[in-house]
Amino acid sequence: MGYKLTLQELEKFSADFNKSSQNQVVARAAQKSGVLAAAYNDRVQNELTRVFSTELSTDNVTNQRQSGRCWEFATLNILRHNFGQKYHCKNFTFSQSYNFFWDKIERANNFYNYIIATASEPLDSRIVRTHLNNAGKDGGHFQMATALIEKYGVVPSYAMPESFNANNTAGFGKALGDKLKKDALVLRKLKQAGEDEKIKLVREQFLSEVYRMTAIAVGEPPKKFDLEYRDDDKNYHLDKELTPLEFLHKYMGDVDFNDYVLLANAPDHEYNKLYSLPDANNIDGTCHIQWLNVPIEYLERASVNQLKDGEAVWFGNDVGEQSDRQKGYLDSNLYQLSDLFGVDLKMSKADRLRTGAGYFSHAMALVGVDEDQGHIRQWKVENSWGEKNGDKGFFVMNNEWFKEYVYEVAVHKKYLTSEQITLAEGPAIELPAWDSLA
Repeated sequence: MGYKLTLQELEKFSADFNKSSQNQVVARAAQKSGVLAAAYNDRVQNELTRVFSTELSTDNVTNQRQSGRCWEFATLNILRHNFGQKYHCKNFTFSQSYNFFWDKIERANNFYNYIIATASEPLDSRIVRTHLNNAGKDGGHFQMATALIEKYGVVPSYAMPESFNANNTAGFGKALGDKLKKDALVLRKLKQAGEDEKIKLVREQFLSEVYRMTAIAVGEPPKKFDLEYRDDDKNYHLDKELTPLEFLHKYMGDVDFNDYVLLANAPDHEYNKLYSLPDANNIDGTCHIQWLNVPIEYLERASVNQLKDGEAVWFGNDVGEQSDRQKGYLDSNLYQLSDLFGVDLKMSKADRLRTGAGYFSHAMALVGVDEDQGHIRQWKVENSWGEKNGDKGFFVMNNEWFKEYVYEVAVHKKYLTSEQITLAEGPAIELPAWDSLA
């Protein structure tokens, strides 16, 4: 039996609120402009400069628009910086739609595999419901993006331009999700009846339909294209009839994604452990989502070292927390909501993860850092929200925000300790599909 809310309690709450005239002043400000504007800390703009002691050469930014493809954008941004430095073409961009197309096909295939594997579980079991809830959605992880690149290669943005449905994925995602859920009922029934041979035929038919839907919505990927660009010195380059994989291996063959390790800082999990998320892989048999969970200072130092060596850093974060999208500020003291409400709203990073108040919601790229005698002051962040957000698409992040809201960074093994390199080689502790790192 729970507690009932009484009229006497409500009268007491009202009396407590009206004791202080300050509450009325704060209430008028919050109700007129909104709680975030009323709690906005103007001092942040005086503390966050846009000067960095280490800064990569960057210019234009990409725009994922109304889609959840940040993990693909951030990964391809790392790759395009590599291409830009190597071939003196800093504004070269890769097609996001190309990799988005193949992700939908591969993820549908894995969805069917998961549904068949869990056919003995009740339809309302936690694992089945998790897979059903994720059907047709966009979000992903660093290793999912690199697995797509390794299997299908990449193409320039002009070889497969953005379409309406790539930029605005809700409509197509809903249609695809509904189809996958409908197919799940058929596959579960066949598996429960032991009709494995029929499953093969039905699965192939379903995947052909998914391919058709994706080709209609996004466009069919090119099998070959001509690489044509003018470098920063205005020199013209043309290389004809390349396949996407030939392009990858010929021009970016020195990029080895197996050399990267995803360092995580998830204090709700034990440190110095390697974790994996097998139920979120998008490519069967080749994609392995793994994190080496370590204290935050290792993420900081590895990121700084990689930037100093001239390479951007992919990082996963909770961009919705303490951020000003228009001005491009990421500061842990940006909105002082506890002061506004007179209520302690602060939670530890571990508690935010445990309760779902904090989670990995976005991926971006670190392209600069500002240090003062080894002390990290702030970071330069390349986002994928277009030039109208932040400073022509670039954000500035103080290091306290990094500590609180950055959950993972993709860095080369050489920036790890020898013990961490050994741990990163496995074995990994498998996490459930609903884990806080998912």
